[in-house]
Amino acid sequence: MPHEQLPAVLAGALAARSYDQLTPVQAAVVEPEAQGRDLIVSARTGSGKTVAFGLAMAGELLDGDRVPWTREPLSLVIAPTRELALQVSKELEWLYAEAGARVVTCVGGMDPMKERRALNGGAHIVVGTPGRLRDHLERGALDLSALRAVVLDEADEMLDMGFREELEEILDATPAERRTLLFSATMPRGIVQLAKRYQREALRIETTGERDAHSDIAYQAVVVSPTDIEHAVVNLLRFHDPETAILFCATRDAVRRLHASLTERGFHAVALSGEHSQNERNHALQALRDKRARVCVATDVAARGIDLPSVSLVIHVELPRDAEALQHRSGRTGRAGRKGIAVLLVPYRRRRNVETMLRNARIQAEWIDPPLPDAIRAMDRERLFERLSAPVEPEVEDRELAEQLMARMAPDAIAQALARLARTDLPAPEDILSASEPREAGPRSGFEDSLWFRINAGRRHNADPRWLLPLICRYGHVQRGAIGAIRVAANESYFEVAGRAAPGFMAALKRARIAPEDEGMLIEPTEGPPSDGSRPESRARPHPMKNRPPVRKGPRKR
Repeated sequence: MPHEQLPAVLAGALAARSYDQLTPVQAAVVEPEAQGRDLIVSARTGSGKTVAFGLAMAGELLDGDRVPWTREPLSLVIAPTRELALQVSKELEWLYAEAGARVVTCVGGMDPMKERRALNGGAHIVVGTPGRLRDHLERGALDLSALRAVVLDEADEMLDMGFREELEEILDATPAERRTLLFSATMPRGIVQLAKRYQREALRIETTGERDAHSDIAYQAVVVSPTDIEHAVVNLLRFHDPETAILFCATRDAVRRLHASLTERGFHAVALSGEHSQNERNHALQALRDKRARVCVATDVAARGIDLPSVSLVIHVELPRDAEALQHRSGRTGRAGRKGIAVLLVPYRRRRNVETMLRNARIQAEWIDPPLPDAIRAMDRERLFERLSAPVEPEVEDRELAEQLMARMAPDAIAQALARLARTDLPAPEDILSASEPREAGPRSGFEDSLWFRINAGRRHNADPRWLLPLICRYGHVQRGAIGAIRVAANESYFEVAGRAAPGFMAALKRARIAPEDEGMLIEPTEGPPSDGSRPESRARPHPMKNRPPVRKGPRKR
């Protein structure tokens, strides 16, 4: 490939990695007009921007085809998370290996004493997270007096995470004549202010067009009942059967619950959140790379910097906070020219908010119903037929085994056994109420003879199904699947229990010992929610937990 504009040592490193051509952002940063200038680069996730800023720094690092010996670092790369910093380090190591560059990584969760010894031994490139870099700087272990170039990778995310103070302290400690390369997928006001303060006549490079930014990602929005979100996740995983999937949750607790639920069902899943150590994160990511795990349940911050080309499905289990977070999350798939799917699970009351978010992100999403069991089984059959019909050169041992099977079993018996084996390790799909089928149109399967109950907590007490459902299950000793519709009124809520579970539910309520934090709670049978949403006068009672809205905290763990 033509790399005339690149130093020979870097061109050789790219050729060894089978780079047939540079990506648009890589080509842009090595153009003559970009040489030696401060840069503001907007490029889509997965566009090869790590190699891009590695190439852009070549003029500041190389003396011919080698990097000169130095004790103080010549280049600094700042990344928002440990995973991204470690990934950047690996990329720069192979890119500058033949040039003799020494790359040192400084991130939280690692031994700071080892990092200080490594810095003391001399480094050409330092890659780190803002907090750890500032710590080394304040302790005198990091000397930035000789720095020639600094890179802020995913600068918008660092500002969102509250690292402005750390970034400013680090940048203030660098020489005024150094180059500043700012890479950011979006350009919020904070990034613009940062650029004005620390850059001089920066060249703006933008390789993300409105269409190109999403061309490899198919967006889908699935409207579901809040009580069916977990079931929808299961069915989406079963329907798409992705090579690797990432499921995004908003909190550590949500990650923990969903990961446990999927593991219990038989999915090979790992979890990534702020509560996991660096060693646990490394093991989780390695399991995904080795295909020992196919599902990753993660928070936004923990998933930053995950670069797995095999990710073909992203599910927003809990909705992102804004359009920028939506793009960052979804960008984990559709990378390096591969196609991917991003699915948003939308509680029916949040549809308008999601439509606005998609409009702000200039994303066209297909609104669909969640996959139902019949469709999943049909996909299973298609995949089985596809695998069996794929051309393959059988081994001698395979032929011998096939002959033995034919001698012992009839062809239809072999086919039945094969079909049974093909589905034994697959979790069963879940029954879901389609959002396009209102519950009033007919009873949900399994709830034809359901009974309704009333609980004295409603909208005025901040009650919602996400808090009510686990509370009901805990005191009634039933699984979530036994609870049907939940209707929240002003002062109380109504829910239905499947007929098969109702006797045990009522018996459990009679035996239940109400926890102190739930004192005054009342659950009783009723004929159903009022058809007009009004509150029956005969049951009008003030809520006993009047000054303690239950939904904000929920029941304390015992």
